[in-house]
Amino acid sequence: MYRIVSANFLAENIKKIEIEAPRIAKKRKAGQFVMVRVSENGERVPLTIAGSNPETGTITLIVQGMGKSTRELNSKNPGDFISDIVGPLGTPSHIEKFGTAVSIGGGVGTAIAYPTAVALKEAGNYVITINGARSKELVILEDEMKAVSDEAYITTDDGSYGFHGFVTQMLQQIIDSGKTVDFVLAIGPIPMMRAVAEVTRPYGIKTMVSLNPIMVDGTGMCGGCRVTIGNETKFACVDGPEFDAHQVDFKNLTDRNKLYIPEEKQSAEAFSHKCRIGIGG
Repeated sequence: MYRIVSANFLAENIKKIEIEAPRIAKKRKAGQFVMVRVSENGERVPLTIAGSNPETGTITLIVQGMGKSTRELNSKNPGDFISDIVGPLGTPSHIEKFGTAVSIGGGVGTAIAYPTAVALKEAGNYVITINGARSKELVILEDEMKAVSDEAYITTDDGSYGFHGFVTQMLQQIIDSGKTVDFVLAIGPIPMMRAVAEVTRPYGIKTMVSLNPIMVDGTGMCGGCRVTIGNETKFACVDGPEFDAHQVDFKNLTDRNKLYIPEEKQSAEAFSHKCRIGIGG
């Protein structure tokens, strides 16, 4: 069992949770994730480690409550326990001194982009961050991203805060300004990552994305998280989750992620019903 130390909402349905997991806290690196099982009979959910504190033995997860399991996790409070956490899993982000590195986070993807932005800064890069959200209320980790950035930009789809537009438009403006961009990391919804890849492709800018396919065990055994990279099949849990954006078959990724939408919706609705009648809170 793993005890929750702190938990607070950063935005609607997005919660920052700090959990006691000393072994993971000591070993984790930027880009890695954990498999979380909230209750003994629950499903395993992959969640990227947003941060850790080896001294206190805690890791930080930022969770968007979408399906049953993530909503159940977000219902937990300090002092509550989580059944299982396995990790750190996945290949860490490849970090080196690229020169000028742009870290892009879309929505809750900002929580995944943040630790890599920290590592890029520590490696001596000039770090530009672009934090995108649908509206001002959904912007997360603004201060944290600014703290590790040489330049930091906020974009909102509705123009309620920062730049009115998409992260891709801001990225294009940076490129058009004549600034040399040596590396781009984009993490967020699949359409956003695909769009970023198309912006950087003509310029030959090295671009990485963190993929989020359906994942069952996180160790390469089930094969559920297979993705097509170039002409090869890879497993996001062990070969990734970060891959060359210009080699990713985004259509295949999108199609596979849609396979269980009806079942996920049914499970989430059942959980909501339990919460309304006071059983599943």
